[in-house]
Amino acid sequence: MNNPFFDFAREGCMQAAADLEDVECLYIGPSEHTEADQIQVVEDLITRRVDGIAVSPSNATAMARALARANEVGIPVITWDSDLLAEDAGLRTTYIGTENRAMGVEQAKLLQKLKPDGGTICIQSGGAAAMNHNERMQGFRDTLAGADSGEPPGERLEGANGWAEVAACPLYTNDDFPLAVQQMADILASEPDLDVFSITGGFPQFVDQAYRQAVEPYRERIESKDLVIIGADVLPMQLDLLAEGLSHGQVGQRPYAMGYRSMEVLLQLVAGQSVEDPIYTGLDVLTSAGDVEVFRAGQTAEAADSR
Repeated sequence: MNNPFFDFAREGCMQAAADLEDVECLYIGPSEHTEADQIQVVEDLITRRVDGIAVSPSNATAMARALARANEVGIPVITWDSDLLAEDAGLRTTYIGTENRAMGVEQAKLLQKLKPDGGTICIQSGGAAAMNHNERMQGFRDTLAGADSGEPPGERLEGANGWAEVAACPLYTNDDFPLAVQQMADILASEPDLDVFSITGGFPQFVDQAYRQAVEPYRERIESKDLVIIGADVLPMQLDLLAEGLSHGQVGQRPYAMGYRSMEVLLQLVAGQSVEDPIYTGLDVLTSAGDVEVFRAGQTAEAADSR
């Protein structure tokens, strides 16, 4: 769980446990992003017979096999942040989190305003089997192409409406942030005429100093919007980057709400209550330093109200 996004989800989970009666948040995951380790964590929780499991699957197909056992022993399961494949949705009661395809759509809309005539694109994503990132890619690609590809991750952009993905992309980081920065630096160097670098997650921006160093040689192109960078998430270090003009737009998720709602919903399921499916937590779209200022002021006010 070496990922600042999940730190905010943990805070939400812990706060819900403090607010609700007889609830304990066991926020457990592998220290690094490995699919096998995540599955082992879930299998251990099943063996412990916990009262409920909320999981963000990094590999939807592999996780489905593990969750089948949770169903067999009667442990309520929900997914959050990333869902299972449609054919495995019956293994969980609901999904809590971002409407991921819509997130990609919003990123594409930002790009259409900045580059109305199209251009060359590199998409950087997470794991190739991560459903949430594939859904974002689908929404992004379909919106730019003006088509419906039918299923994630959508069809490569090969010239539709002036948009084309360069041959070396998409790039898959597997949530390795230093690798993400290196990938970004390499593609910007090898594709000097690249028009767009679009990211389905926070990846390179989560290591903000390294990100700054990677984009510094291209500052003039970024400032002129010759090179456009569209990011995902609105964590504090990313807000700084947007305010500094090192990103042209961020489409943000709400990880704290995901963690909090997951505990509320699991408690409902343990009590035998029904819940909606899916449960979306919303998006925040920011494009300027002014947006950052307003967003941060809102966060401060919410924190004060919760005390």
